[in-house]
Amino acid sequence: MKDLFIHIRGAVMATLVLSLVCCGLYPLVVFGLAQAAFRDKANGSLIVDGSGKVLGSRLIGQGFTAEKYFHSRPSAAGNGYDPTSSGGSNLGPTSQKLNDSIKDRVTAYRAENGLAETVMVPADAVTASSSGLDPHISPRNAELQASRVAKARGLDLPTVSALIKAHTDGPDLGILGEPGVNVLELNLALDAAANPKTK
Repeated sequence: MKDLFIHIRGAVMATLVLSLVCCGLYPLVVFGLAQAAFRDKANGSLIVDGSGKVLGSRLIGQGFTAEKYFHSRPSAAGNGYDPTSSGGSNLGPTSQKLNDSIKDRVTAYRAENGLAETVMVPADAVTASSSGLDPHISPRNAELQASRVAKARGLDLPTVSALIKAHTDGPDLGILGEPGVNVLELNLALDAAANPKTK
């Protein structure tokens, strides 16, 4: 019986020590290091205006529909870009529903951007990302929307193209992935260009 209580006491002590280390000390150390070394990223890479209002995150996309804005890629996360419902549509390449929706999106994309039937539409313009939260579109997608945005804002095309280039992120570490245009940052830059006082 004495040996049993010794084992129980050892198990209880091990549980208490591990709980203290794993559920208290370790998270605090990681939190402290993240705040010290990567404060912006650890806090969600938030984009804040001059008055301190949070406009969004550079890591989570937002839906834009107005002609004067660049449009994000489609999202299957909740009602679109819902971070609490991150995920894809789970429709596979043999799904008729997926094929029909892509055809509809291609038609709508060409119509809203004044493109000819022969213009190839980038895949990211008509398909959702696996998370449904991707904040980037491809440079080609942005280029095809540039004329519409420039016309809606009364800007010349070279000005809009320069903003696209300025908000294009290169591949990670210079080699991983493809370049992408951050839609929220680009649209905010367009708003700032239209209203210089907000810069």
